[in-house]
This record gives sequence, structure tokens and C-alpha cells, in this order.
Amino acid sequence: MKRIWLENYRCFRERQEARLAPLTLLVGENSTGKTSFLAMIRALWDVSYRNRVPNFKEEPYDLGSFDEIAHFRGGRGGSATRFAAGFQIASRTPNKTPHTHEHQADNWTVEFSKQGAAPRPAARRLANQNGNLSVEHRHDESKVRLGTPWGNWELDSPAGLAIEGKQLPPLWMFEFNRARMTMRDQQATKDLIHSANLRPHAGPLYAGAPVRSKPQRTYDLGDIAEDPKGDYVPMFLANQFFRDRTHWADLVKALELFGKDAGLFDEIAVKPLGKKDGPFQLQIRRFHGRAKGPRRNLIDVGYGVSQVLPVVTELLRKDAANMFLLQQPEVHLHPSAQAALGSLFCRIATWDRQLIIETHSDHLLDRVRMDVRDGAGSLKPEDVSILYFERRNLDVRIHSIGIDHEGNILGAPKSYGQFFMDEVTRSLRKRAPGK
Repeated sequence: MKRIWLENYRCFRERQEARLAPLTLLVGENSTGKTSFLAMIRALWDVSYRNRVPNFKEEPYDLGSFDEIAHFRGGRGGSATRFAAGFQIASRTPNKTPHTHEHQADNWTVEFSKQGAAPRPAARRLANQNGNLSVEHRHDESKVRLGTPWGNWELDSPAGLAIEGKQLPPLWMFEFNRARMTMRDQQATKDLIHSANLRPHAGPLYAGAPVRSKPQRTYDLGDIAEDPKGDYVPMFLANQFFRDRTHWADLVKALELFGKDAGLFDEIAVKPLGKKDGPFQLQIRRFHGRAKGPRRNLIDVGYGVSQVLPVVTELLRKDAANMFLLQQPEVHLHPSAQAALGSLFCRIATWDRQLIIETHSDHLLDRVRMDVRDGAGSLKPEDVSILYFERRNLDVRIHSIGIDHEGNILGAPKSYGQFFMDEVTRSLRKRAPGK
């Protein structure tokens, strides 16, 4: 996703657009819509790449019913009857010819209406950059609308395009010959749908909770049921240790590299308690120069280790997701560890592993700026987007902020960082005599 927009959604009344990048950081005060923003990204991902009806109450985002999600206008305006969002597709074919670019899918748009108490997709629209080539499926009207530079058609939706339970019908199922389109129109529309790579384009999306699982002294190796809090991560690590030693060696090396950078641990190990596939413990070890400290149970070390371990494990596993939505990954971490997390993000963020992170950590943000400035990773200034959420009465405005080659913030409004400036000014102010 290169750009996202939303309208009449939660605290966003007017159409808000934001630039996304391989690494996107969401910053701003509490209750300014950052979590709602992440929830909409997942909803768009579900509709466009998974052909699923999104569940706005699914963990880690429980936004409630339609009436709680649609923007409340205040007074007699009440709540909006519909809300919408969309995104610009990050192209995976940068060397495309002018002809293929003309038929390249660039934009997804989804409109939501109320069904019962829940939001449900009322329409999906896929279009090229110019908007003159499009496929729109209106579920609320049972219509399919096709547009090309040479003509427009509107047809009743075929029975095969009906919503079944939680599943949305893939657009590639549409029978183009039913529209009596010319071969040129049919091919252009097929190219549009094909270029979006609707089936294989996007792998899994990982949405992490702001508070992760509580460590346990002993774990049992059972079925791995993934969850936003990371309860499954100890079992996943043990499974790699017992059954995939090659991946375990690579994964533990990467985990320990981060642990050393963050000052959290130098060694992580799985300790079996009895026979293989039986109970086990996760152990952490710190080094002090040449001396190696004792191995300690995960529950006996700082809480920050167990809180960051699910996040880092998900980022570093060989089958990592293509999209990460993380909330406050810096929870319980010392500022130096928060900064190390920023460096990790800079090392692994790409268009194929896109990171969108809500954070309240200036230490993390400053490390990202410095790493980009110093060329510590592969990210360039344009590969980082900072989205600042500014409250304006009942609404919120999103500011897309960038950084330059020196790591300086570009395009920030006056309110950005105002709290810190006020605190510095107060600290420098002389105390009045007698007070």
C-alpha cells in the first residue's frame, strides 16, 4: 500500500489521505484515531486481498458496531450512514511498459454500509491510475459496472458473485462475455484485474496487540494457534528447536543479535524438561565481557523481554508476513532498547515486508531518523513516512511528514512536538524569587 484514504470513519469526517512507505510511523496523542487507522488497513487488506468480509470486532481491534464506527457528526447531524476507504497499490512491476501501465491496477476503493448492527462492504471498485478503466461490484445493488476508455456497461451481478457468509466473491470470476464487450475491452479489464494479483499478491498480515502475553515458568508444546498477543510464540520457538534446527539456528542468531543491540539478552534457549515434545522452558542469558551469566527463566528477567519477544520473533521468522500492523512495540522497554527496535525496523522494512507502527517513543523515532541519515540500513528518506494525528474538536487530521537526507523532519505542523518544546521552555525558565 502506497497511500490510503478514509472518510466518515470514526474520528475522520472529511476525506483524509496519508502516504504509506516500507516503514510508516504513526504518532500523536492518545485517542486520535491511530488504532482505528490500523484497523481500516486490515479491513482493506481483507476485502481486496483475502476476499473476506472484514470483522471490525476481531482482535486486536474491537471497534464495535456500525453506529460506533461511522463518524458522529454531532448535534442533529447524527452518525454517517456510510463510510468509505481506499488505497493505492504499491506496484511490483516497476519496469512495466506504457501499455501495461495503462491497464495497471492502481487503486482499490471500498464503501461500507450497515447490515444488522455490523458494517458490510456495499461496493468494491478497482481502477487504474487515470480512473478510466475500472471494475465496480456494488453488492448493495447487485450490480457490476465496467468502465473502459471506449465504453461503459452496467449489468446485474451474476449469481456467482454473491456474498456467501464471510466470503466475498473474487472479481476474476466475472464472465466478461456477458457484458457483450469488445475483445479489446475484455482484455483491458482482464489485465486490470490480473495486475492486482488478487489471489497471490499479498501473503499474511500480522496485527499485534499493544500488550503482549504474560510469561510462564513452564510451557507445554501443543498446537500453535496464532493470536495478536503472542501467546503462541514460546510454542513456535520450541517447535523450531525440536523439528527444524536449520531455521532455529537462523532465527536464534537473529534474535540474539537484536537482544545484544537492545541490551536485553545475549543468548536465548529452549530447555526441554524431559523427553522431546514435552514440557519446556524459555531461558535467557546475559554476558558480561568474557563472563557468562547464569541462564534464567523468561519469567525471572525484565518484563520488557517477554513483551518484545513476540514482536521480534514475528518480524524475523522465515515465513514473516508481508504487512505488519504494530501497536506500541516499545512497551516496557528501556530507551536504549526502544532505539534498537527502531534500528531493527530500518533493517527489515521493504515493500515486501511493510511495517506500519503506532508508537509514543521519541527514542525509536529518533533512531530511525539517524539510521536513515547515516545509511545504517537500506532505507532512503522516501522509504519512511511519519503520520502525525492531530485532534481538531470532534475530528482528526492526518499530516504526512517526511525526513530528509540529514534526518530532519519535513512538513510538520506547528503543533507537532509542541508538548516537548513547552517542557523544555519550562525547564529553562528561572524560578521567581521567594517561590
